[in-house]
Amino acid sequence: MSTDVTVPTLGESITEATLGEWLKQPGDAVAADEPIASLETDKVAVEVPSPVAGILEDHVVAVGDTIEVGAVIARIGEGGSEKKDQQSETKDESKEKASAADADMGDDSEDRQASAAADSQPLTLSPAVRRAVLEHGLDPSKIKGTGKDGRLTKDDVLQAAKVEKAEPHAPSMAPDEPAVAKSEAAKGNRNEERVRMTRLRQTIANRLKEAQNTAALLTTFNDVDMSAVMDARSQYKDLFEKKHGIRLGFMGFFVKAACLALRDVPSVNGRIDGDEIVYHDYVDVSVAVSAPNGLVVPVIRNAESMSFAEIETTIADLGQRAKDGKLGLDEMKGGTFTISNGGVFGSLLSTPIINPPQSAVLGMHRIEQRPVVLDTGEIAARPMMYLALSYDHRLVDGREAVTALVRMKEALEDPMRLLIDL
Repeated sequence: MSTDVTVPTLGESITEATLGEWLKQPGDAVAADEPIASLETDKVAVEVPSPVAGILEDHVVAVGDTIEVGAVIARIGEGGSEKKDQQSETKDESKEKASAADADMGDDSEDRQASAAADSQPLTLSPAVRRAVLEHGLDPSKIKGTGKDGRLTKDDVLQAAKVEKAEPHAPSMAPDEPAVAKSEAAKGNRNEERVRMTRLRQTIANRLKEAQNTAALLTTFNDVDMSAVMDARSQYKDLFEKKHGIRLGFMGFFVKAACLALRDVPSVNGRIDGDEIVYHDYVDVSVAVSAPNGLVVPVIRNAESMSFAEIETTIADLGQRAKDGKLGLDEMKGGTFTISNGGVFGSLLSTPIINPPQSAVLGMHRIEQRPVVLDTGEIAARPMMYLALSYDHRLVDGREAVTALVRMKEALEDPMRLLIDL
């Protein structure tokens, strides 16, 4: 008797997903609650566990297929533990026979057997590992896995990528080779690769285009002298980390400054719902994080009531789990205002696009020394950052957008304002 494996409930308003990867192949023994497949939804990758222990009989759907919640994707047969033991015994007997037959054949025979055995086993890659392999263009079958049961880990792929980059280039062509061949080689390869867009990337593309088509987007700019924030971090970072167990970063200051500004200019923290405007007396900050499959925006709930330590701890946790592909759907729902830090990639200036139905997004950029005229009339080098506030002009007037950005600038250039709520 077989047990059907169905697509689990994926979250509110999510009715379908794409099969991203099979983690188990037909004939594999599986334990109860062991992941057998990875699904890609509009926001995250979700693993599908086996409801029972047994043997995976067959795949009902293929990788890349779109499937609805509740649909059958695989079947699990009975006798998993018994068959697994039999398989184990058969393998042990085969190994003993092979060892006895090849005892006199030397190390070369052993190496060939190990290589053949490794090649015959299907590779099972987690979503994070699969993305890393695709990013670096590596052959996973040529990478030695250090994970459980010899499975590849993300660190294995990254290490292999480093080794490949460090290898010397192939020797140049011999002098007596035809000139035509040398000329063709000089042109370089013109290979193309077609890769199906992930469901997450499709959703990102659709939402960004929807924002441009629906909202009246406008961006206002300002620059901020980061001297005070950098001095504060330098003075208190060791004590902060010793007490709270987390580093004091820039994002804590920006989240605090944004909360202060949004309280004074509530429309920037609001949204349009039909012919009504919804104002929020709380600030749920969506923090744009770069993940292997694209940009995701986990949410810091009630940021206005959080301490610096709570903000930094939450951001670190969300960022790490985004990179590992372990964010839950509920952690990316909602959000009333977004902060995007392009400065970590070296961006000098940008015009960020709002995250619907939010009405505004703050863009941070890189810090660089620039000449500034001081109040005394002197010119001095200061660590400056450009800030960009993109907003929906249907809801937010220019005066309100500029006022909100100036409030943030004032709080960052004089962090004491954050403490005395000014």
